[in-house]
Amino acid sequence: MQGHEIRIGIDIGGTFTDFVIFDETTGIVKSFKLLSTPLTPEEVVIRGLDKILSSRENANKSVVLVHGSTVATNTLLERKGTNSALVTTRGFKDVLTIGRQARTKIYGFCTNNLTPLLEDDRCFEISERIGSRGEVLEPLVLDEIPNLINELRQNKVKSVAISLLFSFNYPKHEEMIAKELRNAGFFVSVSSNVVPEFREFERASTTVVNAYVTPVLDEYIGRLQSELPDNVRRLRMMQSNGGTISASEARITGVKSIVSGPAGGVVGALSVSQMSGNNQIITLDMGGTSTDVSLIQGDPKLTSQSVVGGVPIRIPMIDIHTVGAGGGSIAYVDAGGALKVGPKSAGANPGPACYGLGGDYPTVTDANIVLGRIRPEYFLGGKMNIDETRAHNVLTQLAKRAKLARRIALTIAQSAALGIVEVTNAHMERALRLISVQRGYDPRDFTLVAFGGAGGLHVCELARALRIGQVIVPRGASTMSALGMIGADVIKDYVRTVMLPEDTLYSELLSRIKNMVVLAQADMEEELISEDNICLQTTLDVRYRGQSYELNVPLTEDYQSDFHDTHMQAYGHSNVDDSIEIVNLRVRCIGSVSAVPILKTALVTTDPSVAQLGNGPMVLSGEIIDTDIYSGDLLKPGHVIVGPALIVYSDTTILISYEDRAVVDSWHNIVLDIAMPNNGKVAFYG
Repeated sequence: MQGHEIRIGIDIGGTFTDFVIFDETTGIVKSFKLLSTPLTPEEVVIRGLDKILSSRENANKSVVLVHGSTVATNTLLERKGTNSALVTTRGFKDVLTIGRQARTKIYGFCTNNLTPLLEDDRCFEISERIGSRGEVLEPLVLDEIPNLINELRQNKVKSVAISLLFSFNYPKHEEMIAKELRNAGFFVSVSSNVVPEFREFERASTTVVNAYVTPVLDEYIGRLQSELPDNVRRLRMMQSNGGTISASEARITGVKSIVSGPAGGVVGALSVSQMSGNNQIITLDMGGTSTDVSLIQGDPKLTSQSVVGGVPIRIPMIDIHTVGAGGGSIAYVDAGGALKVGPKSAGANPGPACYGLGGDYPTVTDANIVLGRIRPEYFLGGKMNIDETRAHNVLTQLAKRAKLARRIALTIAQSAALGIVEVTNAHMERALRLISVQRGYDPRDFTLVAFGGAGGLHVCELARALRIGQVIVPRGASTMSALGMIGADVIKDYVRTVMLPEDTLYSELLSRIKNMVVLAQADMEEELISEDNICLQTTLDVRYRGQSYELNVPLTEDYQSDFHDTHMQAYGHSNVDDSIEIVNLRVRCIGSVSAVPILKTALVTTDPSVAQLGNGPMVLSGEIIDTDIYSGDLLKPGHVIVGPALIVYSDTTILISYEDRAVVDSWHNIVLDIAMPNNGKVAFYG
């Protein structure tokens, strides 16, 4: 990854596609946004690359392209994947239907079971049996494979997931079946390669997801590669674990890219906050379609137990919680007459009503337009026409349907708009509490980092609700995910199920991970990562005997003590007298990539009025006020602005609420000190 002249990060969102360009020779970082083309996402990518490489300064430079894509995610969410099937051990074809038998609502008598990705008629059995220790109890009956192939063809299956019982301890049977099916022309996903660990339901589910989405992602990457300019030397794909992989690997393991875009945002936000020595943050990524939140202490928190689109996926991912609250989220009135927002989004086409592209539904963006918090004359640098009248009309209609009362001093449209923002903020506040308070963390101990196109408009009120004293809105907040991608390391994860007692010697554990370490180093050689740039992280999945869940702790001689402490943090209790067991060994191999340097600038003492564009009316706290408007591009490090005020950029807006104080730091980030009510007075909390 060294020696390339340009790195380009591309993040395809539901509404906009973000481009970030880093010139390694000059150190200059640039960015821009284009409306996404959901039906043919490669079109916007090629259009953006043409815009970048057509300039005289970039025409002859070599390019490394790092790409985060929603193709795999949307394929799963919209259930538009490849016609797939599952092959499993005879007697276990119902594994997806039976599931884990976990009740998501403990006290709910009428809960709807999640529909499996594959129905029973797409699940096939084959005679074989492996024991829990990897012993062959029943040999694979090869004579059944021709009939299996015929059945698959009769059902017009194109992609096959193979997940046999205990195959993670003896993968040979899966490999033998896979060879025959590949020779017959099927795409094959093998559980012992995708997720080689115990828990047959989650392993089967993850393998099925990979079979379901990968051919679609493979086709997309193939189309994209065929149209890439000649000077694009390497194409890499962002993974859900916060690292990148080669395009060739992504074309066979599409499940690793399920939440690639949000993962890039977390990586970018952490890199920005670390500049000022802050590595304890909560991220708020509010885009056009959804909001993603994550809590970070030092390094991004990982989870291997995620549910996406109602389907369990067991691969290492950055622990990100997503809610359907974005700028394009549609507001509506439910059957009971209540005002609701999301998760359905207007997307890029037709988009919010104010875009004037045919959208008839009121969205969060329309609400912010009506409230004066988005200034049409500055939206996308003034390059996009905004129809304020249309936004007012759709919100007025919504208010009438909801029979909303007009708030004092506000129009009926403004009243509806304020209600939409309040509902949206409530969604995001619940998400932030879920990843902090509900997991044993005090949000007051963290800095809230807000990015995405809409994050800056809502972050002050969210911080105040959680009593978070400091907020950072990074420079380039709207394109933070794409920025994170070009600075993301090459990361590969490896796992082995062992089921060992707590008295297992440390030396024995080190011996058992040797094979994974050797494999990791070989994989990094193929990625052209030098040995000096490789870092290995070894961890354990540990649990109390009898528990059905594990916690991940570092592999050290004191792993038992670390586990008890981690259990106390997560669940509020632990018992050092209870016996524990080691379930999985994990190795994470990180190939470091040179960081994207952001130059530090000296502070100024000048008045921020040099950046003031004027003022205008805005609804805040239920009243219309005259608000100062500043150009973010004209602000200098050291400038201080006390709210209420708006800071506008070409791709985002920051709302500074009453008494909140904004400071431009040395890296051009906006650092907000949030004013907290204290016995009727305003005081800064920190």
